[in-house]
Amino acid sequence: MVIRHFRYASHAVDIPPLIRLWLLRILVPLGGQRKFLSPDGFAIDALAETIGLGHWIDPSPKDLDLKVIRAELRQLHQNAETQWAKEPVSARMHDNIEQLSKLVGLNNVDCRILEFAVAIHNERLLDDAADWLEQLSTVKVFHALSVILNLPEHDIRASLSAQSILARSGLLAVERKGAGTLRGKLNLLSDSFADLMASAEANPIHLLSGTVSMASQGQLRLSDYEHIQPSLGILQPYLHRALREGRRGVNIFVHGTPGTGKSQLARALAGDLKCELYEVACEDEDGDPVRGELRLRAFRAGQSFFSQRRALMVFDEVEDVFNDGEGFFGRRSTAQLRKAWINRMLEENPVPTLWLSNSIKGLDPAFMRRFDMVFELPVPPRKQRERILQESCGDLLDSSRISRIAEVETLAPAVVAKAAGVARSIREDVGSAQAAAAFEHLICSTLEAQGLRAPLAHDPNRLPPIYDPRFINANADLDAVSRGLVAARAGRLCLYGPPGTGKTAYARWLAQQLGAPILVKRASDLMSKWVGESEKNIARAFREAEQEKALLLIDEVDSFLQDRRGAHRSWEVSQVNEMLTQMESFAGVFIASTNLMHGLDQAALRRFDLKVRFDYLRADQAWELLCRHCADLALATPAPEHQAGIARLQRLTPGDFAAVLRQHRFRPIESATALLAALEAECALKEGAPRPVGFL
Repeated sequence: MVIRHFRYASHAVDIPPLIRLWLLRILVPLGGQRKFLSPDGFAIDALAETIGLGHWIDPSPKDLDLKVIRAELRQLHQNAETQWAKEPVSARMHDNIEQLSKLVGLNNVDCRILEFAVAIHNERLLDDAADWLEQLSTVKVFHALSVILNLPEHDIRASLSAQSILARSGLLAVERKGAGTLRGKLNLLSDSFADLMASAEANPIHLLSGTVSMASQGQLRLSDYEHIQPSLGILQPYLHRALREGRRGVNIFVHGTPGTGKSQLARALAGDLKCELYEVACEDEDGDPVRGELRLRAFRAGQSFFSQRRALMVFDEVEDVFNDGEGFFGRRSTAQLRKAWINRMLEENPVPTLWLSNSIKGLDPAFMRRFDMVFELPVPPRKQRERILQESCGDLLDSSRISRIAEVETLAPAVVAKAAGVARSIREDVGSAQAAAAFEHLICSTLEAQGLRAPLAHDPNRLPPIYDPRFINANADLDAVSRGLVAARAGRLCLYGPPGTGKTAYARWLAQQLGAPILVKRASDLMSKWVGESEKNIARAFREAEQEKALLLIDEVDSFLQDRRGAHRSWEVSQVNEMLTQMESFAGVFIASTNLMHGLDQAALRRFDLKVRFDYLRADQAWELLCRHCADLALATPAPEHQAGIARLQRLTPGDFAAVLRQHRFRPIESATALLAALEAECALKEGAPRPVGFL
């Protein structure tokens, strides 16, 4: 070990008498004098001044009489034991320790140890002198404290055990891994705790500075969480009763993707219950992340400090504790390393706690079953998203833009709130139109940065102005089907046929007849490369449609309903099973559309109430549609030769008309002949289409 020789200021450091006694106990009974005193003089002159040996500082080494100095040091120690053993460190420290004693139930030994731990973190001389005890194991720490504080060693052990009040409250814990300095082995609640204890009144909020703080006012209300009403209907009365009765072991686990409003939900609940809300910090005062172990200690302190208050606690980003291990290398998480304590805490904590996580993955089932409630907070459904947009930025956006942005299924409330704040702050400088554009730009940028789909430029659910189901060539009376579904409000339909025949458009028209929103899911929205994730996405789609009371349309359903008899992988079977289960339990209107009817699972086909084939337009439908579009484009009425020409297009669909009309925006159609030629070109590109022969 390197012996340090410090040359502090030659005058005595002004420290309380009790700390001088502790210094003398380190030097004499514990043998620190061997490092402090040498033939060359004192290792720290300021310490010699402080304890009463200042008159030995100036003589030259040849005049030093070590034997006399040691005898004088022993006498100083004996005098200090007589004079200062009952002295407090300071009046402020004494009062603060007393307050903490009443708050968390510390005994006399706990108070003495905590007093010393605060002092060694604040007093440089005490810390440096304790370093002369060299690297201490945990057992040697107990012995050293027993000597320094003049307390029985078994009492020291009890006060510093893992089950002690000091440990359970998070105020002080012994670092049990390896050896270290005395100061390094005594871990206080936070870096600022020692300074606060010595210099300020022991207000619980101040003492927890940087570790636990009072939550700010929330921006959302419980009415913004109607999409989780079944869970809220249980959670609200349960927390109300728990607070009223002082029930222990109340813990709620809420998981959901970032930005869904988990923290805001906690604040809304606290406001509704008229109680204080305290958050365990995940960053320290410098903005650096706090280790899971330190966050747990802060949580324990908060539980002790606020147990007599009407309060809730929030532990956000619980991955820091429950999922910070390395499964590949076998390293367990912070929670698993303290499994017994975590289990006991989840059964005994006095302050009801909301544990928030971005994902439930990695949570040990042994912990999960100890939570009173575990539920997911998903992105709000479309209707709710539209209402949040209206309330957050109805003064920025018109109704059509709100409706279009609300279509984004991954749009979280936090993203809306941030973008609205920025856009509103610049509106006065750039004008309302630019502020609205800025809001949408911010939404798009954030979603794209998260790898999510941004709002589409046009409303995908808007039907063309001249839409009419009469222009669908189906093997069922679609008007009669719509009337029946409007009356029953439930049904499972499979719409199949070539692309462009109007399956998706009919589903949107049907939603209008039902007066219900439509939730459109494509195969790409639901398929995942992760095993089991596609099944979860399927279940989530049905659940969202049920919450919104929406018509659910799943396009390209053949991706999920392939015949299980030909399956080569287990997940191919599980996806079909999940789809069938959700179809049977869904109480609303469900429409599946596919271009490929061949190869669908037979059990799935039996579960559809009605299977409707959508085919290419009949000649009379194609002719009437041509006439209608010519009128809409202010073109001359088609001639008989046009009727003969369109009758030859055997693979014409409503989708072909839509494609040609989109071309009209940049390549104007000036006559019925040009319109017919464009339709013919669309049909010629289709697989199996006959090549035209002759002239029109």
